[in-house]
Amino acid sequence: MDIKTLKTFQMIVNYGSFIRAAEELNYAQSTVTMQIQKLESDMGIQLIERGKKIKLTEAGRMFYEQSLHIVKDMEQLQENMDNLQRGTAGDLRIGVTEPTASYRLPEILKRFLTHYPNIRVSVEFGNTPTLSERVLKGDIDLALCSAPDLGTELYFEPLFREKFVVLMPENHPLAEKENIGPEDLQGQRLLITSATCPYRRKLEMVMKEYGITILNTMEIGSMTALKFYVESDLGIALVPQILVSSVPAGTAVRELSGSLIDMTFGLLCKATDYPLKPAGSSLYSVLKQELGELPGSIKLE
Repeated sequence: MDIKTLKTFQMIVNYGSFIRAAEELNYAQSTVTMQIQKLESDMGIQLIERGKKIKLTEAGRMFYEQSLHIVKDMEQLQENMDNLQRGTAGDLRIGVTEPTASYRLPEILKRFLTHYPNIRVSVEFGNTPTLSERVLKGDIDLALCSAPDLGTELYFEPLFREKFVVLMPENHPLAEKENIGPEDLQGQRLLITSATCPYRRKLEMVMKEYGITILNTMEIGSMTALKFYVESDLGIALVPQILVSSVPAGTAVRELSGSLIDMTFGLLCKATDYPLKPAGSSLYSVLKQELGELPGSIKLE
């Protein structure tokens, strides 16, 4: 018993005729007859009483009623499988670091899901080391984050560079300068993220290259929270430009000379999972097109 046979049986019942059913299905009448004979043989019971006008047996009436649900479910299943294959349906578990998780991804997902309403997306927040581990374990399908440590079984494709600026209280002495260099950070209280944060590690590496030691620091566990601590006059911070698209009251933003700690940001997945499955590939195409165009993003050439 297959879906074609069930549809044939339903067509016979709807039209009350083997001939009309054959015409509608573009089958030879003999094909329709053989399908019903095989169906009754497989079921071990007569479903249709033949005569001038066909009539359903009691078993036939029950079979017809229940087969309607079966055909509908099978057609939906087939449609779902087709959509999955085309990348227009499926489940996507993605991990994202800040500030992209809060400042870029929501609007991108809104547009993406407008075009792909049958793709279900779940979003997990975390830093790059955590998300790398989650990807390797198969807990998430892909991540949007900074470049992972080398020597892993991961595939990373850069999408854009995160531009950083200096945020400070508006009455801070450095606010008189148009551009801030590494040497200007010497002796300042610097608000920094946690030790596992790639942004902080990059900052520490750059400071070491310039021979600058930052002794006066305050650790703030959230990248997105840094601006509120600057606003409270607790120090200065190097923050992604997108965080200060609206400058907090009582603060000032200054450019960093060169690309002091600009961070490369991209897509991360298991090496064995690339190229991505259809649903992931659909999202990747949108991300690649849009991420580099947003404020605070430096498009990679």
